[in-house]
Amino acid sequence: MGEGRYAPKALSLLRIVAALLFLQHGTSKVFGFPPFPGGDVPVGSLFWIAGVIEIFGGLLLLAGFLSRPVAFLMSGEMAIGYWMIHAPDSTFPLLNKGESAILFCFIFLLIAAAGPGPWSLDAKRRKPVVAIEDSATGEPMPEG
Repeated sequence: MGEGRYAPKALSLLRIVAALLFLQHGTSKVFGFPPFPGGDVPVGSLFWIAGVIEIFGGLLLLAGFLSRPVAFLMSGEMAIGYWMIHAPDSTFPLLNKGESAILFCFIFLLIAAAGPGPWSLDAKRRKPVVAIEDSATGEPMPEG
């Protein structure tokens, strides 16, 4: 048994849970459910646009569809959100309430780099790789 035996499945689980949590932030801003702590968000405002990104990005990431570009976009959204909203209040994430923004940023950056894991539509769309081996040596041979 390899050390990373469960790593791909754990990556899928991390993607699914992060997407569900992120989706909640979007529905809070756009639909008011659960109620957004800052009150009603005006349509077209920066918070509302962020909410739309969080809803569509959360749904795409939940399904594991276009995961890498979506996760990269959402990682950037969280980095911008941290520096615009949280960092001006304090240098320390504990004090500026920016821990979740930082965690989302780096979780999404991991997904953008590592992929969505096996429990995703992206994994189902990939063509299976068939290794061709040299019958004499057992070494992989280049295709073609």
